[in-house]
Amino acid sequence: MNCKIAAVLLLLLALTPPLLGEDKSAMAPNASFDKMKTLDGAWVGTMLEGGKEYPATTRFMMVSDGSALMGWLGEGTSDEMVTIFHLDGNKLMATHYCAAHNQPRMVATPGGDPNRVVFDFKDGTNIGPNDGHMQAVAFIFDGPDHHIEEWTYVDNHGKLSTGRFDFRRKK
Repeated sequence: MNCKIAAVLLLLLALTPPLLGEDKSAMAPNASFDKMKTLDGAWVGTMLEGGKEYPATTRFMMVSDGSALMGWLGEGTSDEMVTIFHLDGNKLMATHYCAAHNQPRMVATPGGDPNRVVFDFKDGTNIGPNDGHMQAVAFIFDGPDHHIEEWTYVDNHGKLSTGRFDFRRKK
């Protein structure tokens, strides 16, 4: 019995060095991703949609050894949505796991304002030719403890509507 345990432990030890020395992809410097990383933490605020204001929450957390930023909108609610921000080479991407049951992928577009990061639709999964989906999202930074998110949805008729979130860092 002790020989079997010793053999298993030896096997586990033999497999550990390759995992510890795992090669990691190089991450190109990206000012927009660096700006997005500052969102790490919990936020509270409001959402303005269709002329009505609703309470809103969001939370961001760095994951995967700092290579991705995970964001939750409406965490713990039936309309909870998750977005993962990550680099694809030198491009900043966002994959949005939507309450509409689809997953639009958006890419950050270069811009001149360092306090504004805008993502535009690239492609997605579970999106048919006439299905509604998130078309764009803009993050507007107003200091370390305040930001605005503008999520633009295109419906199945091509009509655009934007929901505006105003968040303050939760203390």
